[in-house]
Amino acid sequence: MSYPPVRYTGNGGEVSGTFRPASREPELTYPRGGGAGYLASATLTDGDYGLFRWDMAPEPSGPEPHFHRTMSEAFFVLSGTVLLHDGARTLEAGAGDFLYVPPGGIHGFRNKSGSPASMLILFAPGAPRETYFEELAEIRRSGRTPTEAEWTELYARHDQYMV
Repeated sequence: MSYPPVRYTGNGGEVSGTFRPASREPELTYPRGGGAGYLASATLTDGDYGLFRWDMAPEPSGPEPHFHRTMSEAFFVLSGTVLLHDGARTLEAGAGDFLYVPPGGIHGFRNKSGSPASMLILFAPGAPRETYFEELAEIRRSGRTPTEAEWTELYARHDQYMV
């Protein structure tokens, strides 16, 4: 494996970093607690990757097993206990545990611990996942119950295929 093609051809580098203080409020919050901080959206990284801090409330939450066709996904548990599904088994993961899933890999996560949990989620290449997360939050806030066909359409628009 080699380095990717050159993308910056300037001579001396440039001032272009983006800092996000830990004190910044998350961009997305759910009615019963938890939410997501968009640390590095695909827009910010020019599609290289998306990095989100996912904070889960004590109530059970998280997607059922699914896969993506266009991107890999990685999970790094920051705190609490998260059930990570790697396609073959469900593992009880704690702070410092990591799971990588390539495109097509079945995976899922869930907090069933009764306590808050937090993790980093990395998508590569970057995709507009914040739109997906915001649509899910709006469904929860509104109390709307989508039909099976509506769920399938929503998932397909966001490269999510349930198994």
